[in-house]
Formats: sequence, C-alpha cells, structure tokens
Amino acid sequence: MRRTVALVMGISAVLALTTAAGAAVLGEGSPPAAGSDAARSMVTAVQSAESPAAGEVVAPVAAKAKDATVRQAGRAEAGRLEAAHAVLGYLDADRSATLRYPGAEYVKVHFSQLLLLPGDYLTVSDPKRTEVHRIDGDAVGSVLGTAGRWAMSVTGDTALVELHSSNLDLLGLGGAVARLGVVIDKVSRGHTEPERAAASESYQRAKRDAARTGREETICGSDQKADAVCYRTTEPVVYRRSKAVARMLIGGVELCTAWRVGPRNLLLTNNHCVADKSETTDVEVWFNYQCAECGGFDVFRPTKVWLSELVATDRTLDFSLFSVTDFDLVQKFGYLELDLRRPDKGEELYIPQHPAGAPAMVAVSSDRDRAGNCAVEDSDYDGYAKDTDISYYCDTEGGSSGSPVLSRRTDKVIALHHFGGCPNSGVRMELIDKKLADLL
Repeated sequence: MRRTVALVMGISAVLALTTAAGAAVLGEGSPPAAGSDAARSMVTAVQSAESPAAGEVVAPVAAKAKDATVRQAGRAEAGRLEAAHAVLGYLDADRSATLRYPGAEYVKVHFSQLLLLPGDYLTVSDPKRTEVHRIDGDAVGSVLGTAGRWAMSVTGDTALVELHSSNLDLLGLGGAVARLGVVIDKVSRGHTEPERAAASESYQRAKRDAARTGREETICGSDQKADAVCYRTTEPVVYRRSKAVARMLIGGVELCTAWRVGPRNLLLTNNHCVADKSETTDVEVWFNYQCAECGGFDVFRPTKVWLSELVATDRTLDFSLFSVTDFDLVQKFGYLELDLRRPDKGEELYIPQHPAGAPAMVAVSSDRDRAGNCAVEDSDYDGYAKDTDISYYCDTEGGSSGSPVLSRRTDKVIALHHFGGCPNSGVRMELIDKKLADLL
C-alpha cells in the first residue's frame, strides 16, 4: 500500500511539473542540459539477459542523414547527426526501440523527453547486451535538469533502448500516465568504413590547403604510425604508456585525444578541443580503444566515462585539464608522468594518439629523421606565443590533438601535441606545469 501511495504521489508530482515547465524544458531539439555528476552519470555494466519478450514492438525510426561539420581546427569528424523518431511509454505504448545504421562504428541516442515513474529506468545497449548503459528514473530531475539529454554511445551499428518498469497497478490513472514516457528525437552515429575513408581524404585535403599557414597536424613523409599493440612485445614500455591515452568523442561527431596526468582524477587535452564549460555537457572519454592484434581489425570494447568538470584551461598554452565520472573504472589503465625541462635537439620521442579517432596508434618511427626515429627538430619553436613549443616530424592527424609527446630517454611527457604543418609541434610541459602546479 505504501508503495502504491508513493507511486501515485510520484505521478502527481511529475504531471504537475510537466504542466508548469514541460514546454520550456522538454521542447524537441533542446541542447544537452548541464547538471551534476549524479544527474548525468550512467552506469556501464556487462549484463546477460534474454531476448525481448515475444510480441515486443520495435519502434519505427525515420532518419535522414545530415553531414556533421568540424567546428574547431584540430578536431576530426567522427560521424553524422541523424534525425529520428521513437516513443517509449506506459500502458499500450512500446517499451523498446531498436535503432540500426548498418556499418556505423557507434550509435548515440538523444532524448528530447525523459519522464519516468519513480523506480523505473532505461537501458541503452547493443543487441546482445554486452555493453549496457543505464539511466535511472528521476521524475523531478527529468523536468528540471536532465531532459534534452544524450546517452552514452553504444559501440557497433545498433542501439537497443528499453524501458524497465515495475508494472504496478496504476489505479486507473491511465490517461495521466499516458502523458509520461520517453521520446527519442535524434542520434549521432559513427562513420561507416567508406564514410571514414571519404572523411579522412576530405580532412587531409583541407589540411594540405590550410598547411600553407603552417599550423596543422600533418603526416610528414610516409605515414609511419603503427597500432599501439604492435609494440606490446618489442617496446613494452611504449605499449603500457599508450594505455593511459584516451579517445574523446565531443558532441557525438568530433574527436580529440586526452590522457591521464598523474594518479588523481585529472586528464589533459587541448584548449581547442574543450575550451569552456558549455562544451563539457556531452564529451565521452574512451579508454582501452585499441586493436587486439597488430594490423588486425578486432578492437577491444572501450571503457567509456563522461567528462565531469573542466578544472583549468589556457588558450595561449592550448591546454585544458579536466576530470571524469566513474574514475574507478579507468584507474587500471595507468597514468603518465611529466618531464619538466626543455628537451635537447635530436632527443628521440614517441606520441601515443587516436589519429582520426582510430584505435590507439603510436608515432615512433619517422622517415624524415636521419636515425629513423622521430625526434626533437627544434626545442625553441613558436606556438601561439614565442618559444612555447618543441617541433618534430612525428606523424599526426586530425583527432591527435591533445596527445602526449613522450621522451624516449625518460618515458615521461615532455610536450602536449597541438599543431604543426611539418614539422608538427607541442607545448613544452614545464610551461604548462607552471600554470597547474597547485592542481597536479
């Protein structure tokens, strides 16, 4: 009886809030709402479950592709924004929706309405439910802060969205309850292989044109990068360091690289990847996104967390320091240490990175350097200000922005990669550390 009374009170509260604020907050196309970690956190778990019950309806989805545009230099295009329409709800409404985009790398679902009864929740998963992201019901929060919300992406070309309900007797409140439910209005989905190739070709063509200004990530000579796993036995330290480097998925359609700096919940990337709090409401950080075999196609299922808080940022030194949700999930991937000095000309380097959002790769070799290993070309190089950078011919691409540049002498981070044009360049870490000494 107490549970039933609480349910009725919860329904009444939701309906009252919906009437007062729904038009303002739940309008179709609302941007992702900023909120606390508790409001935005989604729990990732591996679950086993049976197939949907017989007779369950797969909601129809009408989608029309719209090209995503790279809004910030240094970011790479990851996918496309698609219009969609599916409704999940109570009574006779559908309880699940399947959204398929054949060949897509990932599918990321947006909710324009998220009104659930107390105790109910959603899951967004792949069809086999090996990757499951849970969104707990929050009747008041759904209206006051968590509507117009993106879910965590699901790896692969299909996302299954399911409404999990207690199925209690609703005491004849059918008409009222029918106003509740979930509305999917759009998705972002990753490129297919042909789209990825076309985007990469288009990106590199634009970069070649822009490189006349000398400030873009570039492959110098032939591309010498290799999958991180290729170094697992030959260069085990290089491989281990790559584990602390993560792929960033920004706004569902753009890419950069980030990495854990020190043992605390802190990561570094470029300011031109994430510059202010308005850009932090939908940034995924993927760890362990690596190929299982050198030159292979099978990829480890990444561990995904949200960007939590933008701690510090600087335009001139082009860095942003941030934290993530569910930090305990990513601690096992380790962290990088800093090398706080100006490196010597000719000092050998390597750069773990996610070029064009690819599974982790490392730039070690270079056919532009006499010894065959990429190295410091100039330790007195101008970035956004005079004498802030070091330059090198290590190969990079769009999406590599924010990668750590490590010295082979110390296996510590000596620069933060941000641009180039052959040579490429990174900001010296001892300069960044002076800005962050009280935080790191």
